[in-house]
Amino acid sequence: MTSRLRELIQQLGEAIHESVIESEQIAGVVQAIRRHGFDVLLMLEATIGLNEVSAENAEATESEGETGAAPGSFTRQDRDFLRSLRISIEGDTDDEPQDGPVIDGE
Repeated sequence: MTSRLRELIQQLGEAIHESVIESEQIAGVVQAIRRHGFDVLLMLEATIGLNEVSAENAEATESEGETGAAPGSFTRQDRDFLRSLRISIEGDTDDEPQDGPVIDGE
């Protein structure tokens, strides 16, 4: 991994951190918990996955949009991510039945 790529990943982590600490919604919930007599320690873990894109795939992705999928559909990575959150996609035949919400994949 190049040093520029490492720098960009670090910047992404910092941007996520800033987004969380600047969130008015999170600050409001933390204050509500504190009013109930508890101190709050918030620890988040982010997993950043990178897939190298070949020149052909990059051109196809640019022509199809940012996700590389038709509008209203999910990429394999989208489906895998949703499964990791135990969210099923309606009409996805390779899904195992799981507890959790169902999202319409169309």
